[in-house]
Amino acid sequence: MLRSGEVAKILGVDRHTVVKWIKEGKIRAIKLPSGRYRIPESEVKKILEGRSD
Repeated sequence: MLRSGEVAKILGVDRHTVVKWIKEGKIRAIKLPSGRYRIPESEVKKILEGRSD
């Protein structure tokens, strides 16, 4: 499980963008009682595999 900041760094976007994607349902994540998110590594892999670089 990755923090939103870690995911942002991997994807080369801002952390706020990752949180926005989570809220829009573009990335599956678990919301902790603290309000922070944890994103499964599989979600990041899906995004990276879907990219056409």
